[in-house]
Amino acid sequence: MTDTATSAETNNTSVSTPASRRVSPWWRVLAVFLLVLLLLGWAASASMMTQLKAQIQHVQARLVDVPQIRQVAVLLDNQQQAAMLVTYNPKDGALLVQRLNEVKEGREDSMQVWAIAGDAAPRSLGVVTSKYKTLQMPVKETDLQGVTEIAVSAENKGGVATGAGPSLPWLFKGWLVQKSI
Repeated sequence: MTDTATSAETNNTSVSTPASRRVSPWWRVLAVFLLVLLLLGWAASASMMTQLKAQIQHVQARLVDVPQIRQVAVLLDNQQQAAMLVTYNPKDGALLVQRLNEVKEGREDSMQVWAIAGDAAPRSLGVVTSKYKTLQMPVKETDLQGVTEIAVSAENKGGVATGAGPSLPWLFKGWLVQKSI
């Protein structure tokens, strides 16, 4: 009888717990709510990190496409007014010539761009073949080594023969400045 009495007491104590040890349903709801809130916060931060990484990659890709101008020249006319802006981007291997005034070639004339390196004879960089405000001329970086000035002359249609110097005086002339890297 003592075994059954002890067994009955054990069953009664395990079934009935004191009221102070029970967890309120509100605490359970609060715990579930906080867990869901924590998971949503984690998902949002993971998404934001993915977006941030994508934006950084996009900006880095765009930065590669930005021209890295190394040399600049502002060509002035006889009245010392800016006539042309010449920039060189070694990545493109092109001299960008931008007209800043309204001077145009005549029907039988061409504007020819020259590289001047100190006392050496001017070397032709090419003929301005476009009537537009901006023109890209393919130029090798070695063609600009030692060059201190860029000039433009008016020549007969098509420019002067290879190896010959300018036949007419300079229309525009300016210092070629090496931009710091």
